[in-house]
Amino acid sequence: MRRLLPLALGVFLSHALAAQTDTRRLVNLDDLSAWKEVSDPQVSPDGEWVAYAVTETDVAGDQHVSDIWMTSWDGKTTLRLTNTPKESENTPRWSPDGRWLAFLSSRGDSDDVSQLWLLDRRGGEAARLTDIKEGVSDFAWSPDGQRLALVIEDGDSVEVTDALAPSEWDDPRDGAPNGPPPADSARKKTPPPIVIDRFYFKEDYTGYVRRKRKHIYLFDVASRKLEPLTPGRYDEVNPQWSPDGQYLVFASKRIGADPDRGNNWDLWVIQAAKGAVARQLTTFAGPDGAPDFEGSAVWSPDGSSIAYLQGGPDSLLYYAGPRLAVIPWGARGNPALITAALDRQVTLPQWSPDGKAIYFLLEDDRSSYLARIPARGGPVERLSEPRRVVQHYSIGRDGRMAVLMESPDRPAEIYAMEGSGFRALTHQNDSLLAQVRLAPVEEISVKSKDGTAVNGFLVRPTDYTAGRKYPTILNIHGGPVSQFDNSFSFYWQLLAARGYAVVAMNPRGSSGRGEKYALAIFADWGNKDAQDVIAGVDYAIKLGVADPERLGVGGWSYGGILTNYVIAQDTRFKAATSGAGASNILAGYGTDMYVREYEAELGPPWKNTATWIKLSFPFLHADRIKTATLFLGGAKDYNVPLLNSEQMYQALRSLGVPTRLIVYPNSWHGISKPSYQRHRFDQYLKWYGEFLGRQ
Repeated sequence: MRRLLPLALGVFLSHALAAQTDTRRLVNLDDLSAWKEVSDPQVSPDGEWVAYAVTETDVAGDQHVSDIWMTSWDGKTTLRLTNTPKESENTPRWSPDGRWLAFLSSRGDSDDVSQLWLLDRRGGEAARLTDIKEGVSDFAWSPDGQRLALVIEDGDSVEVTDALAPSEWDDPRDGAPNGPPPADSARKKTPPPIVIDRFYFKEDYTGYVRRKRKHIYLFDVASRKLEPLTPGRYDEVNPQWSPDGQYLVFASKRIGADPDRGNNWDLWVIQAAKGAVARQLTTFAGPDGAPDFEGSAVWSPDGSSIAYLQGGPDSLLYYAGPRLAVIPWGARGNPALITAALDRQVTLPQWSPDGKAIYFLLEDDRSSYLARIPARGGPVERLSEPRRVVQHYSIGRDGRMAVLMESPDRPAEIYAMEGSGFRALTHQNDSLLAQVRLAPVEEISVKSKDGTAVNGFLVRPTDYTAGRKYPTILNIHGGPVSQFDNSFSFYWQLLAARGYAVVAMNPRGSSGRGEKYALAIFADWGNKDAQDVIAGVDYAIKLGVADPERLGVGGWSYGGILTNYVIAQDTRFKAATSGAGASNILAGYGTDMYVREYEAELGPPWKNTATWIKLSFPFLHADRIKTATLFLGGAKDYNVPLLNSEQMYQALRSLGVPTRLIVYPNSWHGISKPSYQRHRFDQYLKWYGEFLGRQ
């Protein structure tokens, strides 16, 4: 390390000198609404075009709006195919002959649910194909282009809405405040009582869950005829057609007396004909092709096998990441785990056009690679470079490949893969990047308290000057089984532009380092992972970058949870921002959506009370906290409900510790409304500025 310090110092002296002559401006809060999000590349069957979605911020309408775009393979022609200012289109999918683009959109739908639309590539307006009350959540073209498999959800669910404010009851005609509404009031009818009888009864972005299920339907394009294929009391998701168009493979959770109590998804195969009966394909006691596994199951080009993602044992929950498996479609329960020795999470499998290899995304220590493995197993070949994050990719029939990729200095764009290199196809953020000056993002590795190597990132202030110490923010990721990676972070750049250094570690419990690394915090939250992130701060202090008297910490979801653990055991931090966090773990049971995970990891609270109390120490020992803490959350969050933040706010307020609570109305776990997103970042800056100052 001592040998490396002079080199690192020289690099940043050079950077500082360059910054003095750089005329580009610093990143500011207005830039939050200026970035464009590129997603979902789809190569046309002839390989000549790539369709994709671009999401922009409609500031006036306070919403994000996505449109479908198309770029030629040579990159010379780019066309915007949809342009509905207040409504969105997403999920573009080419018909097998390449003439049509199907997509999902809620435009023109009074219930604001997504319907299926069809756009002629040769020109003209898109036509709406479906008018289904519950909407369409997913779809797949049949190989002959005559039919589509649609995933449609039952309508039996209830979303809880916020109570009306008292003023909305006032009758302006008689001046009687809070009186009964007039007979001709436009108020909605009184909703019926909610009757619940499921073990799994709450879900973020849904509300209370009753007997709502997702089923597969067959849709005939010419006749517009819709018929159910998989009716019943189970969910069916992720349908994929066999190459001959005779069968569909899908994922369903049907095994056990109460499927709600586990995560035992299996693959099933069914003939694409009315009245057909599904046949179970996989039998692993865990998630096979689960809905949260991206690109869960795909047929080989010759139709003989299916590649899919298999999770770990149900008892390991999300700590065991998905592995790539292959099973003959006529077999049952005898897959080949072709990445069993890899010990890294894989997603989005796709066969090569000749069926000899399988492509996939490989997550590994702060990066995500496009990778390839022989179909029968063998060495894994990484096709993209380190310090890149491949988010998605698409393969054409002729092998042309479009890759959605980002890096710390560039938001995601689409690239054509050519040999061992990549050529940019989209340039949605080039003009903004030309205006702003970004801070470099360094990879770092430190030793935790017990000697464990912990990897992460250090971001120095944009106009860093060697020898000066800066207020420093420890940023903690959610999950916990997730990772900070080499993607573009607007938040880090915003902090760096305001004169803060940023430390972002991937502590034990994170993904990207193997199953054992993730399992290290099983039923032991806020212990080893807290030591790991604190070690990153200690490293920045020893490096001479972080000012030990001006330290802040913050995160969202598990990042908020771990923030609470950190400030309950380390009083050096002068300011904290805890978003959608929790501290009284006992309060989570039955109030959030994780009852199954709680019982599997911690045991029922009436049996393992000591474990629940141990993990609740930030709340039960809130008197140890001296850090000024800002709590934030969504009013409708069913993932980590607001009551968790309310409890911590009340505790610190009672103890006289500076604190504030911000509630975002009608918001779930993720804060999606643009004005709220801006407000949240602004509040972060103001809170850190009040208690840490800026350089």
